[in-house]
Amino acid sequence: MSTTTQTASQTGEIKLFQKWSFKEIKVNDLGLQRYLNLTPMVVPHSMGRHEHQRFRKANVNIVERVINDLMRPGKNSGKKARAVNIVKQALEIINLRTGQNPVEVLVHAVENSAPCEDTTRISYGGVVYHLSVDVAPQRRIDLAVRHITAGARAASANTPKSVEECLADELVLAANNDIKSAGVAKRHEIERVAQSSR
Repeated sequence: MSTTTQTASQTGEIKLFQKWSFKEIKVNDLGLQRYLNLTPMVVPHSMGRHEHQRFRKANVNIVERVINDLMRPGKNSGKKARAVNIVKQALEIINLRTGQNPVEVLVHAVENSAPCEDTTRISYGGVVYHLSVDVAPQRRIDLAVRHITAGARAASANTPKSVEECLADELVLAANNDIKSAGVAKRHEIERVAQSSR
């Protein structure tokens, strides 16, 4: 038995990949607190138990939701083990760069990338126009995770940087609310369009 396993079993605390704790991680955005799940788990793999019931994905750990979103059609489609390794290495890189708990960095990145306002199409008498609407908390998290993973995949295309490094960069930038992050940039763009449609 390794030393990390011994210390984890001695303290009785469940840590992500037996390294990072879920304790003392706070979700600052009040709207997202119920939907941003931080249930402690060693390996983020729920075997798709949430799939056949509405809103059950709110019970899926946020790390697993990022992993699931990396499995988009294309190179990583359906390869959960590869996606888990990508996220694990990205969290290692974040920990080395910032010295912070990478799960906390991930939570702040999702909070900063979640748009509050969006537009919807309304057709009135054959004329279609856009109207600004508030975004539901569940959809805010969906959009934030989607934009973060899409930004990481796009950044790793045709470059020598690996997708793990690109995901780590994206999460650190988004956690710092940096406009260079694809998730934060997309949030500002969506909210700007929504503000002009009020």
